[in-house]
Formats: sequence, C-alpha cells, structure tokens
Amino acid sequence: MIAMETIIGWDIGGAHLKAARVENGIVAAAVQIACPLWLGLAELDRAFGEALADIGAAPLNAVTMTGELCDAFATREDGVEGVAKIAARILTPGRTWFYAGRSGFVDGGGVEAHARDIASANWHASATLAGLRMREALFVDIGSTTTDIIPIAEGRAAALGYSDAQRLTHGELVYTGLVRTFLMAGPKRVPFGGQWTPLMNEWFATTADVYRILGELPEEADMTDSADGREKTKPASRARLARMIGRDASEADDDAWDRLARIFAEAQLREIMDAAELILSRGLVGCDAPVVGAGVGRGLVKKLAARLDRPFIAFDDLIEAAPETRSKACDCAPASAVALIAADYFDA
Repeated sequence: MIAMETIIGWDIGGAHLKAARVENGIVAAAVQIACPLWLGLAELDRAFGEALADIGAAPLNAVTMTGELCDAFATREDGVEGVAKIAARILTPGRTWFYAGRSGFVDGGGVEAHARDIASANWHASATLAGLRMREALFVDIGSTTTDIIPIAEGRAAALGYSDAQRLTHGELVYTGLVRTFLMAGPKRVPFGGQWTPLMNEWFATTADVYRILGELPEEADMTDSADGREKTKPASRARLARMIGRDASEADDDAWDRLARIFAEAQLREIMDAAELILSRGLVGCDAPVVGAGVGRGLVKKLAARLDRPFIAFDDLIEAAPETRSKACDCAPASAVALIAADYFDA
C-alpha cells in the first residue's frame, strides 16, 4: 500500500475534463474545463494545462474516462489506450492509475488488458461511492450530455449493464443531458399555437437553450458554443428554439416561447422518469429509499425525486468537501468519487 495525503481524481470526457483534489479524505478543490475532443486531441493537452494551473499537481492521480468515444479513435479500445497515454504523459512525475471499475485500479502497463473495463466506467466510480455511503438508493447523475441511473442495493451498485451498450438497453444510461442534447433528439412533435407541429431535424437548439429560457441553467454549466455560434442570452435562445419549428422568434411573444421551452423540459424529464421507473420495477430499491442526485443537472434529479415521491439527497451530502467546493464537487461527481475511492484503495 502507498501512503498518500493528496490525490487528484480525473474524469476525462469527450466534452469536458473534470478534476477533484482530495486532501486527507476531503475534496478540497474541483474544476471543470471545456475539452471538445472532436476538435482534436490537442484539446486534451490544453484542458489538462488549464486544470493543473487551477488545481495543482499531486503525487498520485486516479483517472476515469468516457473520452475514448471520441471519433479521433478507430475503436474504443484504441481510445482508452490513447487517452491513457496522454494522461500519463502529462501527469508525470506523479503516479497515474486508471479506474477499471469491476477490476479496480491498473497502472499504465495494465491499460491494454483492461481497456473494456476502463472504457466509460466513470458511472461505476460515482455509484460505487454512493453505495459506500448509502445501503439503498437510486443514484441519478444528470450531466451536460448523458444521464446515469443506477440502483444501489445492499451497499453496492446493482446495475445490470456495464458497457454503454448494455446500460442503454437496461435504461441505466439515457443519452440526454442538461446542456448539449440536441432538441431534435427529443419529441418528434410539439404543441404550439393550438396545433401539433413536427420539429426541424436540424441542430438549431439544445437543452441549454431550454433551461436558459426557463432560468434553470446553472452558472457556468454551458461551456460549449451555442448551436448558431451566437450569444447565450434568453432572446438568442428563444430565436434558436423558434427555428426548431420553422419560425422566427418575432412570430410569437416571449410567453409562447417560454411555454415551448417548458414542453421540451417536460419531455426530457418524462424520458428520464420512464427509465427510472423501469429500473425501480426490478424491486431492488425499497419504496422509501432516497434518490441521490449528482451532476450539473441535479436540479432535474430533485424534480424526479419529487415525482417518484422519494426523498432527495445531493451527492455532495455523502462526501466531505470544503464549503466553497461542495457544489463543484457534485458537478464533478465521478472525479470526486474516483479520488475518494483511490484514497481508500491506496490507504491514503
């Protein structure tokens, strides 16, 4: 075992890099940096540089990832190895371990053999940490792009799936999030002006526009460009929303566009609710067990808990974190979780 007082947990995604610094079992700092890997792998070098300047370096680093899905790689296995090599290079001379979920932690030499376990295992870190704190719960992490829904039973993550493909089929991964989801991926038609209207099958607007209009988009949650590259204001979001139904914002008043935004928000919540009900129907989680909410979209998780008539507990209430860091530690739940798990694993 290795005695370490400071560990940084890294969650390397395809759109963001998240990091959480754990000192003596307490999340002391956390940061999220935009990292659009579809623009090239140099984005990861840049994002690491910004994160390290903000959060500092550590003698031990615990890494989880979803960035292997980036289309810069031919296969997911290639992606895992490529991302791992970049992380290990940048984080040297600190030691770097990669979270392989059900297989624990592996060093750089074990990445190739455990690529399938490492791939997109960030949900496993968060749910495992929740299981260490709660014997029974429904863990829900709504991020900018996706939603993880994992039953916690008898103090462990009781997921039926492990890979993205498996979790999609079991309802444990819902490809919808608070910020980056294209509205054309939601309902196929919406009511407007007393009529049902189909949507334009174009990337005209995202869920960030919906929640900005509704005043429910947390500050700094939207770190990527808008669909049209224009400003991130309510009027600009209403204009983008109007295009989804082939209109200009001037064709209706603000109330009409706000109603339409609420319709899209409701459709998204229903999609997540359906998946949650499917998972709860397995009977692993008792009727009084709470919903644990994580991610930048945990406000939606709180709404979900109310509809399920269950108590809501924020992920940051399950961990020790500096007061000024609690919210960001919850935004970056997988990074916080993998660092805390590593602290126990390496007897920090």
